[in-house]
Amino acid sequence: MSSTVSLARRLGTGDAVVIGLSSMIGAGVFSAFGPAARAAGSGLLIGLAIAGGVAYCNAVASAQLAAQYPTSGGTYVYGRERLGEWWGFVAGWGFVIGKTASCAAMALTFASYAVAGPMWANRLVAVAAVIALTAANYHGISRTVGIARVLVTLSILALLVVVLAIATSGHVHSGVGSSSFGPYGVLQSAGLLFFAFAGYARIATLGEEVRNPSETIPRAVPIALMITLGLYLAVGVTALLGAGPAALALSTRPLATAVDAAGAAWALPAVRIGAAVASLGALLALIAGVGRTTLAMARHSDLPRWLASVHPRHRVPDHAEIAVGVVVVLLVSTTDLRNAIGFSSFGVLLYYAVANASAYTQPASRRRWPRAFNIAGLVGCLVLVAALPWSAIVAGTGVVAIGLLGRAFARRGSARKAARVE
Repeated sequence: MSSTVSLARRLGTGDAVVIGLSSMIGAGVFSAFGPAARAAGSGLLIGLAIAGGVAYCNAVASAQLAAQYPTSGGTYVYGRERLGEWWGFVAGWGFVIGKTASCAAMALTFASYAVAGPMWANRLVAVAAVIALTAANYHGISRTVGIARVLVTLSILALLVVVLAIATSGHVHSGVGSSSFGPYGVLQSAGLLFFAFAGYARIATLGEEVRNPSETIPRAVPIALMITLGLYLAVGVTALLGAGPAALALSTRPLATAVDAAGAAWALPAVRIGAAVASLGALLALIAGVGRTTLAMARHSDLPRWLASVHPRHRVPDHAEIAVGVVVVLLVSTTDLRNAIGFSSFGVLLYYAVANASAYTQPASRRRWPRAFNIAGLVGCLVLVAALPWSAIVAGTGVVAIGLLGRAFARRGSARKAARVE
């Protein structure tokens, strides 16, 4: 085991797009429309458009930075290089904590659809899923892409079945245009729906494993995002037409509710299978992304150096992925993460705020898009963070503060040790 072994460059543009799609088209699209409808009613479609716009700004910033810094770690590395070590740490820590919570949420969502049994049974199945997919990631990125390709294909087919079932049912809910909503509710729905877009960062975090990253990453990120946005808009419109905003707001399985309300119960198995498969696909890619950001942070001693190991044969961050898997298993076994969407959005939006600020500082020779996109992305991220439910803001702020204090104490201890040696 060595911390100096490089990861293997095996991924092309198609592979990178698949990783991005499998990261985005996960449990979010099957669950996020419920809390978004509670926040904004039918205004969630406006929120979806805002979330997609902010995500696009973030995507081009990430792609532009990844082309210049084609190594594992994503915005953790970009923030360190462009803004300084502390900003890099804020981005990396926000990503790790937000996406670790997302891993647990994906595992529990998979279990709830696959088993739909008592909580103890759901937890056991969720733990088994985490262990199995951590093992898949451990045995190499090529195997990860192969599994992701199958899972994302099944997920997209399931969502298309849902859209066609509602669209051909002839049912249009009468309350779609009657719900009232205000700017704050729309912005909160955008912040919550952003949870379903955030997977495109996985392409950037795999920068050390992409062939010709300066060309592949800028192509793959926008392609994956545009495919996802188009699919989400179709799903959002049909879900509102099928069930109406009030029913969606009360549902923990909004797409199943929409299909049932539209009189297309024959499609319910597709929703259940699609949600389970999509959750597995997202969980697979999330474990890979969090593991690689953890690897990058450990390489710079922002996390324990033990986590910087790269397996000499499989060429993956073995210790980091095992550690992530263990933490997710603990969360799945002990925590109810139904409200994890808000917490995850807090951490990820903070991550992308740093990405936009970092991209803004790039020189003209490294730029592929105007700085206006970086400004819009930074402002958008901060606005959506402020509009999240207060519980998510408080929890996110507290955990980020703990990380900053921990780093400060660790740095102070290292400085004192170095002074004693001298």
